[in-house]
Amino acid sequence: MAERPEDLNLPNAVITRIIKEALPDGVNISKEARSAISRAASVFVLYATSCANNFAVKGKRKTLNAGDVLSAMEEMEFQRFVAPLKESLEVYRREQKGKKEARRDKDKKTDSEEQDKSREEDNDDDDERMEEEEQNDEEEVDN
Repeated sequence: MAERPEDLNLPNAVITRIIKEALPDGVNISKEARSAISRAASVFVLYATSCANNFAVKGKRKTLNAGDVLSAMEEMEFQRFVAPLKESLEVYRREQKGKKEARRDKDKKTDSEEQDKSREEDNDDDDERMEEEEQNDEEEVDN
């Protein structure tokens, strides 16, 4: 795991961005307050992860999933966040599905183009062979 407690902290840039998005324009925050929020956020993430891990262990799984996190939020008495998290999860899944389908469509298009190109090359080869045969036939007739 982590060698020092500071290793468990979330990146300051991420915390700063989240704080700025949450506060109205013109509101400043001290370095100490930012550090305290960072430590609190890190503790929250560790606690939520631990609770979610308990649900995974109960389910005899080693991998945490979204259901484990949602159950952990309820157990931690953060029920009011469960509905927004479910909505965000659905949006994320739709985006991932769209990306996957776009990738699949792109791959199909690429495969189709490669097959078309291969067919064209085969046809070109056939045309060349036919021309050579015609020339050979003409040469034989001339002889």
